[in-house]
Amino acid sequence: MASTIQESIQVGVPVRTAYNQWTQFEQFPRFMEGVDQVTQLDDTTLRWTAEIGGVQREWMAEITEQVPDQRVSWRAVGDLTHAGVVTFHRVDDTTTRVMLQMEIEPTDWKEAVADRLKLTDKRVEGDLKRFKEFIETRGRETGAWRGQVPRDPM
Repeated sequence: MASTIQESIQVGVPVRTAYNQWTQFEQFPRFMEGVDQVTQLDDTTLRWTAEIGGVQREWMAEITEQVPDQRVSWRAVGDLTHAGVVTFHRVDDTTTRVMLQMEIEPTDWKEAVADRLKLTDKRVEGDLKRFKEFIETRGRETGAWRGQVPRDPM
């Protein structure tokens, strides 16, 4: 059974900076716990390698919608049930609220236990805190992709 995780955080950078950094998917291992590598194969395809519950996993994900300074949506490709959206909301000229919503379905008993104990939620909360620290410490993004991916009709 799939569960939904929702977390948000305020970061002390403008919306454009927060969004631009989030589009640098290959930088995710710098602030996402357990993520070993993200490889962007093209504008909409990502290969993830991560350790989940002590098990090394690899999967593909596709960007299903991307609107500069507003949102990035994705879903896993294949047998894995994982989808989400991150949105960026202007608080003021130098502050952004980053909101993350994900739907995941555990693939084994370890992930199911972690999900029931809300450990996955805590991991996501920690990832957002590390993103905040990463971007605020730098004060600027490591790069940007300002392209748009129209909403997938599925």
